[in-house]
Amino acid sequence: MMEGCIEHILRRHHGVAEPTFEQVREYYNEKLHPDTINMSDREVYENVFHAGRWAGIFQFTEQGAQGFCKKAKPESIVDISAVTSIFRPGPLSAGVDTDYVEAKTHPQYVSYLSEDAREITEETFGFLIFQEQIALLAHKLGGLTLDEGNMLRKVLTKKGTGKGGIKTKLRVKFVDGCKANGIDSDAANSLWDKFEFFSGYGFNKSHAVSYSIISFQCAWLWNYYPAEWMAAFLDKEPESRKEKAINIAKKYGFDIAPLDINKSGTVWEISDDGKTLIQPLTSIKGLGMSAIEQILDNRPFTNAEDLLFREGVSYSKFNKKALDALCRGGALDNIIDDRFTGRKHFWSACVVERPKNLKKLSENMETYKPEGDFSEEEIIQFKTDLTGIFPINLVINLETIEKLKEKFVPPISEFDEELQLCWFIPRKVTERKTKNGKLYWVLEVIDSNNELTRIRCWGVKPHDSVQVNRPYMSRLNYDPDWGFSTRSIRHNFRLLG
Repeated sequence: MMEGCIEHILRRHHGVAEPTFEQVREYYNEKLHPDTINMSDREVYENVFHAGRWAGIFQFTEQGAQGFCKKAKPESIVDISAVTSIFRPGPLSAGVDTDYVEAKTHPQYVSYLSEDAREITEETFGFLIFQEQIALLAHKLGGLTLDEGNMLRKVLTKKGTGKGGIKTKLRVKFVDGCKANGIDSDAANSLWDKFEFFSGYGFNKSHAVSYSIISFQCAWLWNYYPAEWMAAFLDKEPESRKEKAINIAKKYGFDIAPLDINKSGTVWEISDDGKTLIQPLTSIKGLGMSAIEQILDNRPFTNAEDLLFREGVSYSKFNKKALDALCRGGALDNIIDDRFTGRKHFWSACVVERPKNLKKLSENMETYKPEGDFSEEEIIQFKTDLTGIFPINLVINLETIEKLKEKFVPPISEFDEELQLCWFIPRKVTERKTKNGKLYWVLEVIDSNNELTRIRCWGVKPHDSVQVNRPYMSRLNYDPDWGFSTRSIRHNFRLLG
C-alpha cells in the first residue's frame, strides 16, 4: 500500500508519468524512512489516532483496536506500541485496556515502587507492557545480571520450557536483591507475582515498536495524501474486504466512479480534483490482461460501432467473453446511446449475438429493441458475480447506514450480543425441514462489511415473507455453536425503506 501510494504521489505531485521502483524507494528514504520521518508530528497523531480517522492503517483495521486507540490517544511511537500490545486477548481479559486509559489520563495518580521502577515503566504509566521491562526491573531492583534478566523474561514468557529450577533460583536471587536495595520481601514477592501475571501477555518491545513505526508511516501518508492513500488502500485490499473499503472511502467524502471502459485503468485511479476514485478494469472477473491492453491502447470508444469494428484492435484478444464481462459489469454504460432502449438491448444486440458487420448490428438492434434494460435484480447479480462486490449502494444508501450507526444498530458482522439488534440484506432464502417435519428457513445475508452470514428462521408461518436484496433490521439470538437464529420473522424483522 505504501508503494502504491507513493506511485500516485509521484504521478500527481511530481510529474513522474511511470514511477520506477528506484524513484519510489528514493521518495520513501526522503520522507518515510524511520531515520527521516518526524515521529512526533502532532498533526498525524491528532488527525488519525485521536480523531479515529481510519483507512487501512496497519494494526488498526479492526473496530475494537480503533476504539481503544481513540480512547488512549497515543502521542508517541511507544504509546502506539503500548496500545497494540495491550489490545490482545490476555491484557483485554484482565482489563488492562481500561486501567491503562485511566492511568494515561491521570498520570499524576500513578505510584511507583522506586525511582528505578519509575524510570523503566513511566513510559507505559506504571504497567508492565513489554517483556524487556521485566528483564530491566529484575536487573535494577533485584540485582540480576542483564543476562539473568533476559533469561527470566524467556522463562516467564515461554511456558513449558523445562526451566522450573532456574525460575526458582532466579526468584530467590531477585527477592534477596530487592531486600539489599531496601525493598521488603512482601513488596519484592508482590512484584515477582506481577512479573508472572504480566508475562502471560507481555509483548516484545522491539517487535511492537517496529510494527508501530509502520502504523505511523501509514497514518502520515493518509494524513498528508488522503486521495493517494485511499486509492492504494482500495487497490490492495483483498476482494473479501473490498466493499468495506469502498464504504470507508465514501465515509471520508470520496465519490466512487463506476467502471468505465474509457476511464478505468489497471489500478484505482484518482480524478484531477482528488475527490473521485475510479474503479479499475482489473476488478472485473473474466476480463484478462490481454483484453485490457487492447482497451488501453485503443480507447476512447465512442459508440457501439467504434467498440465492435475499430481498426487496429485485435478482437481475438478483445473477444466476446471480454465484451460480455464489460457490458454486464457496467463498464460500457457510457457508450450506450439513445438508439438502444436499455442495457439489455445493447447486450443482446452487441454481445450475445456478436455482429460480424454493420449490417448485422443494425438487424440486431431492431430485433432486440423490446428487451429494454436489465432488471434491478440482474444488475445486482451481475455486479456481485463479476466484481466479487455486492453493490450495497444500490440497496441501502450511506445516509441510512449512518443513521443506523447513530442509533447503535450495527451490521450483523459487528453483532452485539447484549444489544441483539442488527441490520443486514438477505441474498438467498433456502427452505428446510426439521426432523419433525416443521418448516424453517436458512437466510444467507450480507452487510456493509461484505461478509456472508447465515440466519436460521424457526417456526416459519405460511404468511411469512422476506425480500432478497432489500435491507432489514432485526432482533436476533446468537449461539456460538448454532450461530444466528430467530423464532418469529413477523415480530423480529423490519424492512428498512
